[in-house]
Amino acid sequence: MCEVLGVGIKNYYKYRRILDPDYQSYLLIKEVFDSSKKTYGYRRIADDLRDTLGLIMNYKKVLRIMRKYEIQAEYIKNVKPNYRQKYQEENVKDDLLKRNFNQRGWVTDVTYLIFGNKRAYLSTILDLKTRKAIAYVISRKNNNQLVIDTLNLAIKKTKDLNGLILHSDQGSQYLSTEYRTICESNGILISMSRRGTPLDNAVIESFHSILKKETLYNNDIKNLDEYIQIVINWLEFYNTSRRKQKK
Repeated sequence: MCEVLGVGIKNYYKYRRILDPDYQSYLLIKEVFDSSKKTYGYRRIADDLRDTLGLIMNYKKVLRIMRKYEIQAEYIKNVKPNYRQKYQEENVKDDLLKRNFNQRGWVTDVTYLIFGNKRAYLSTILDLKTRKAIAYVISRKNNNQLVIDTLNLAIKKTKDLNGLILHSDQGSQYLSTEYRTICESNGILISMSRRGTPLDNAVIESFHSILKKETLYNNDIKNLDEYIQIVINWLEFYNTSRRKQKK
């Protein structure tokens, strides 16, 4: 892989040992931020860390880490909708897979689950070697948290992440600083399809297409909740019983 990426072996192993020094603090800040229903600013978060955990973290540090990981109250994001565009462009990565889907790595994407006039969103991470869905999350909201939750679930299930490629399209969730930093902090190499080129992520595109064909059209579904449960059952069947073909 070092030869393909043009990276020296010494530099590769040096990179593998480097973890973001702010990552553990970020996890604590994010926990407080989420528990506040994403309304706390840096001062309240610092105060909460002190009062509930006895952890002294000054305001400047909390603010710096929140900016680094793009943690902002929802109402602030709505007031400044273009604030993150610059950072998203900086987070675009090259395609490391180059359509070689028979190597060690993961592929990921988000797809719609639509029934009637209601919809949900399925975020999936597939393992290229086993073709199993290593992690999936279904939500009524298509936002960064959906992708982050899927990523964290996959990370918890995997022992050796160093040097593993995670490939996606250039959707806004995958361009977030939080997504990038979590990947880099765990030694995961981010790979992205070229814009407007779905074949660069053909494995996950095909997977979601098969899922819809074998769930939506093969069942007498009455509502979205029932459809979601059918999808969950199918994913379990896919991982444990369904025969898989690799191309």
